[in-house]
Amino acid sequence: MPEPNDECDDASSQRPGETSGAMNGEEDGDPGAHDAFVSAESLDEPDRLRRRGIYLLPNLITTAALFSGFFAIVAAMNGNFETAALAIFAAMVLDAADGRVARLTRTESAFGAEYDSLSDMVAFGVAPALVVFAWSLQALGQVGWVATFIYMACAALRLARFNMRHDNSSFTGLASPAAAAIIAGVVWVATSGAGQEAVSGPEGFGAFLLALLTAGMGLLMVAPVRYWSPKLFNFKGRVPFMTLVAAVIAYAVVMVDPPRVLLALFLIYALSGPAQWLWHYFGEPRFGLRGGDSENK
Repeated sequence: MPEPNDECDDASSQRPGETSGAMNGEEDGDPGAHDAFVSAESLDEPDRLRRRGIYLLPNLITTAALFSGFFAIVAAMNGNFETAALAIFAAMVLDAADGRVARLTRTESAFGAEYDSLSDMVAFGVAPALVVFAWSLQALGQVGWVATFIYMACAALRLARFNMRHDNSSFTGLASPAAAAIIAGVVWVATSGAGQEAVSGPEGFGAFLLALLTAGMGLLMVAPVRYWSPKLFNFKGRVPFMTLVAAVIAYAVVMVDPPRVLLALFLIYALSGPAQWLWHYFGEPRFGLRGGDSENK
């Protein structure tokens, strides 16, 4: 749901609309508004949530995403790394679906938003870190677990920050589902076709490069760089016919070699943020444009 949670991360996908935001004090930008909302329900009226209940459909999808992340961890522990990588990608699809379903059926809730964020932490924070550690990074000893911890801690920080600033127009930092897709994509590419057989990951210098990639993806999640948000897609409005043709071609390209094509796409997306940041700070002045001038245009 997607910080796809955001990230596709989509912790904000099930967040209440403007009416509930006003109730929670979010219109005033009060950082303690959420706490006030929780205390109002849990302390002043302890039976209020039980009487009102929760929405079943979007939370069932969130539960499926949570299970996918848990299944990825179990599969990695049993040496089924390709299955573990596929489970993380399945969690991405489910994470994107729960927010869409909640908005289409008007079943957004504060409970669903918090539950979705916790599910994202397991599926896109803990699961990728443990999968890549069990596959390769454990051979590095302390360096391996430090790299995986950096990734996992940054995923938690990314989700916490996104919950405070749930702006769908763009992301600050790489979305956690995209970071997880890159880690899982590397494992998927390396183990593709091995079936249920345990395939050990790279060792030595290769494992060190993988540790740098893992820690780098974690740091990108908390980096002050802007990323385009996939949530800007409008699936309700009308589009030209050629848009559907382009979607069919995109599906066909992905099906040629799903693990490598998906990994390449997510890598391009991950690099787009730093590239945009570098262009803004180093590219524009070369052409006589300054930050202030470009903003006034």
